[in-house]
Amino acid sequence: MSSTDLDAPPLKLILAAIIIVVGLHVLTAVALVAIKTPEIKVEPEKNTPPIEIEMVTLPAETKEPKVVIDTAEPVKPIQPQPQPQPRSVATTKPEIVKESQPLAKTKPAVKPVVISEKPNLKPKTKAQPDTTKAVENEPFKHEVKRQESISKAQADALAADNNRKILAAQAEKAAQEAQQLADAKAAREAQAEADAKKAAEAKAAKAAAEAAARAKAQAAAAAASNTPVNFTATNANWASRPNFSFPTSAARRARSGDKLTVVLVLRVNKQGGIDNVRVAQSSSNRLLDQAAQKQADSGKFKPFTEAGVPVVGNVTLPIEYVVP
Repeated sequence: MSSTDLDAPPLKLILAAIIIVVGLHVLTAVALVAIKTPEIKVEPEKNTPPIEIEMVTLPAETKEPKVVIDTAEPVKPIQPQPQPQPRSVATTKPEIVKESQPLAKTKPAVKPVVISEKPNLKPKTKAQPDTTKAVENEPFKHEVKRQESISKAQADALAADNNRKILAAQAEKAAQEAQQLADAKAAREAQAEADAKKAAEAKAAKAAAEAAARAKAQAAAAAASNTPVNFTATNANWASRPNFSFPTSAARRARSGDKLTVVLVLRVNKQGGIDNVRVAQSSSNRLLDQAAQKQADSGKFKPFTEAGVPVVGNVTLPIEYVVP
């Protein structure tokens, strides 16, 4: 015998295994035949009413038109017809049911939602009459047309009033602008006049200052050079006035009551003293002329000044004598 014959199973075991497998298949077939198939009962479908959802839109706030009723033909108010009230309708927050929700979870106690035949109509209130039926009445139509004509007239009047107010505002604004322009022009003219006056005053002050400076410079130059400055008798102020009297020695050659005039020129120094006296015009009486020179020489003047600076001056002094 070879090694392969020793490893192979015996024939009896193979037959036994085949018999066992066939028997198991037979038993399985018998069991399947013995099992009764259950009858499938088809239950009738429950006709549950579908839940319908009504989307209610809130009415927009609109002004109700005013209806003018003619007092000559009074119109009887139309009583609104009572309408069936819905049992429970959610106006503000309607109940939303998801389609995917199973019907078994719906509560049987929920009442069906009543859907109105005219969902687009606005809810009626007691204060608002039924306009659909009121329009059918002929007097009501007439009053509505009359109200429209009155409203148009009122609108025209309001438009005319608004135009008048706009024109008045524009005229007032134009007047204000004109007044502002006039005020601005007057202010500019006043400012220009003030500037011109100020410039003239500054120019005059400058000229006066320059003249004073020139006079002061001239006086300083005259004082430095001792050049005499001519003055009149009105500019002379006596510090010590002499006694001008008719001399008795000159009375022999004159007649009583005669008036004799002698014109003298006096040189006055910076201290006011008289340095020199000369006769500029004689009185035709030599003795009187000499007496006048001596009398004038005995006096003293206050110092003459030029621009505040003492200067040497020549004073022309006329003296009139009356013969006693």
